[in-house]
Amino acid sequence: MSECERKQGDQAVELGPLQPGGKAPLPFVLVIFGASGDLTRRKLIPAVFNLYKQKLLPEAFSIIGYARRANSDEGFRDQMQRAIEEGYPDESLDGKVWEAFSRRLFYHQANLEDISGYESLKERLAQGGCGEDHGCNTLFYLATQPRYFVSVVDKLHQVGLNRYDRDQGHWSRIIVEKPFGIDLESAIELNRNLKKAFLEEQIFRIDHYMGKETVQNLLVLRFANALFEPIWNHRYVDHVQITVSESMGVGRRGAFYEQAGAVRDIVQNHMMHLISLVAMEPPFSLKPDVIRDEKLQVIRALRPIPPVCALNGIVRAQYTSGTLEGQAVCGYRDEEGVAADSITETYVAFKAMIDNWRWSGVPFYIRTGKRMPVRITEIGIHFKPVPKILFNARESMAPNCLTIRIQPNEGISIKFQVKQPGPAMVIEPYNMRFSYSGTFGHSPPDAYERLLLDSALGDATLFIRSDEVEAAWAFLDPVIKGCTRFDQPATYPAGTWGPKEADDLIEADGRKWYLTRMPRGK
Repeated sequence: MSECERKQGDQAVELGPLQPGGKAPLPFVLVIFGASGDLTRRKLIPAVFNLYKQKLLPEAFSIIGYARRANSDEGFRDQMQRAIEEGYPDESLDGKVWEAFSRRLFYHQANLEDISGYESLKERLAQGGCGEDHGCNTLFYLATQPRYFVSVVDKLHQVGLNRYDRDQGHWSRIIVEKPFGIDLESAIELNRNLKKAFLEEQIFRIDHYMGKETVQNLLVLRFANALFEPIWNHRYVDHVQITVSESMGVGRRGAFYEQAGAVRDIVQNHMMHLISLVAMEPPFSLKPDVIRDEKLQVIRALRPIPPVCALNGIVRAQYTSGTLEGQAVCGYRDEEGVAADSITETYVAFKAMIDNWRWSGVPFYIRTGKRMPVRITEIGIHFKPVPKILFNARESMAPNCLTIRIQPNEGISIKFQVKQPGPAMVIEPYNMRFSYSGTFGHSPPDAYERLLLDSALGDATLFIRSDEVEAAWAFLDPVIKGCTRFDQPATYPAGTWGPKEADDLIEADGRKWYLTRMPRGK
């Protein structure tokens, strides 16, 4: 190899976003709109606090909670301390560390729809050393109800808090929490309004599933191991199963869930991302837009499901009363905020096909539901069976299966055949497992930690681009329109794995739903 060729080869190697990140740029202010809400207490402040304890945040950073409820800096700090203590009861809160962190917490009382609140916020940022001459970097987090998204973005634009200077390294960014619209039309409208105030590279659409370690590990599993990529196609894969099950019901979110349902709440975002990461082509680099381009191509290759087909090919169901972990639980229609005659689905299952060379003829079976026996998110890559000769000539053996467990007990397992000790040829399947907690001695960090740090660093790899949002809605809009023609969804008792119709869906193709039981690590 010549020196020129050697240098060219070296240049092809990139240290992309999967490498350990550094500290966020200086200075740094996180403004949380809707700071009095549940998301701030349960997820955002604990995530930022953990980043602070790991020394991943710069010395010059602060957090401003923006909400209309009356409060003070000290009151906000006390509330966040209680939230962390309640959320992590098994961990003792280091008083000195919390005291140093809490001095960075501030509260800004104002109405989300009142321009004066944004003007006073701008003044407060300037007084805190974040004036234009100081080049303060500001990250705005929309932890509000979706109906406020456009109003907040528009008013940030009006007061000039949307500035972005690529050359000087000064930026403002906005994090938008899902849902990104309720259909294709509303998603396009939301994107249009966001882009009136911010450039696409300033907009970070967040889905916490993308921050989970095992989701990120999909890229490493596929593209850092020569073992898997050559067989990751229609020649060797029989089918793919993706399950997202929740043991919880809708809780106090009944009114919201009535307007959403399982398709909008889970399939349009979480499950579309998982499908695209499983099925995407190898990116030529780890740059954010290169990876997001490949994800987009998968979604665009999904075979359309016309409304008339959705009537027959989509299983929709609703949980009724039942027993879960020994406790009697009510049905969906008896939940707070749910109509007594509701036809909103809490469970959905269907078969998706990807019309490209790699996945031609390989079905992706998708299911998600609430009030199921356990909380699990799992991807199963089911390989084709061996020929019916030799060992399985008389009785079929279970095919090989590669399982990626997203939650809980995050890890990966592969099922293969082994011979039992002894003179007889007795073959049985065995699961070889890798678990994060068992291997590394601790569970992976919360997804919001990674995503908040990446947004401060400007790494958009794990965030959703506008065209990906719209492509997912373009695929699911006809499904939703077809499903609304149902008079009533099927039913399943709480604490079960869904309706019989979902079993019929996969068994019609000669297959069965499958989950790997992965034990907890240390």
